[in-house]
Amino acid sequence: MSDHALGTKAPPPAKNAELAPRAAAALFAVVVLAWGTTWPVMKLIVQDIPPIWMTAIRSWIAAVTVLPILLYQGNFIVPKRGDVPVVLSIALLHMVAFSALVAAGLQYVPAGKAIVLGYTTPLWVAIGARAFLGEAITKWRAVGIAMGLGGLGTIFSPQVFDWTDTDTLLGCGFVLLGAACWATSIVYVRSHRWLATPFQLLLWQVLIAAVVLSTAGFVVEGAPRFDWTLRLLLLLLYGGVVGTALAYWAMSMVNRSLPAITTSLGTLATPLVGLASAALILGEPIELSLLVAALLIVGGIALGSSK
Repeated sequence: MSDHALGTKAPPPAKNAELAPRAAAALFAVVVLAWGTTWPVMKLIVQDIPPIWMTAIRSWIAAVTVLPILLYQGNFIVPKRGDVPVVLSIALLHMVAFSALVAAGLQYVPAGKAIVLGYTTPLWVAIGARAFLGEAITKWRAVGIAMGLGGLGTIFSPQVFDWTDTDTLLGCGFVLLGAACWATSIVYVRSHRWLATPFQLLLWQVLIAAVVLSTAGFVVEGAPRFDWTLRLLLLLLYGGVVGTALAYWAMSMVNRSLPAITTSLGTLATPLVGLASAALILGEPIELSLLVAALLIVGGIALGSSK
């Protein structure tokens, strides 16, 4: 998800880096498609690789991809002391906690349901920003939060959710806990005064995440033992290169070229793309209750973001 989509603030970029509006819109569509399809791809990967190792390998691939892009652009930097807290916040709470918890949850819940639960993050951001940053909850933002919580209620309604299924409960709990971790990071990021751009810091974030996740993988899941196949390699490359490195680079270009409200609301198409791609790639049925929940959550976030 883009920085603007969640209300974070980055330093103003150079004007000469802007794209033409039509090119920026096309690139934005590619970003949304990449992020939306990454969820069913992760669902496929965790069938072969434990979740922590899957996330670690994806982070290493992203780091190897981002480094030459930064060098080519002349944007490679060592973070200044003032940016270290935001690097650690995003690396540990978003790239480690959120990503690993989502990967763990995908072992137990369908990708479509996971992406809808994962995209409740802005709801928790709005609540956390009120509690810790003193941001006002306006009338429209309150209505948006209520709609989003109504969407969650739809997912967990006893009429459609089996509360005796401990595996599904555990998986949903993992994803929601991950969303809360990401929201915590965002609440901090909203108060951070950026010295470098988010994309310039991405390399250090994925490197920290890769090291931490690899260490955790050895401790929790043991040495990696899985069969390398061409299918698995292609899935990992898609998640690390397309879904992480190139998507974040493209989003940094889009953010320079389109209004913040456009990227904020446009990114909300991602969970809907995720639902559709999970149906096409994995054959997951799109249940009416899940579609209603997704529309309530996305609509609530849109309402809160646009007012």
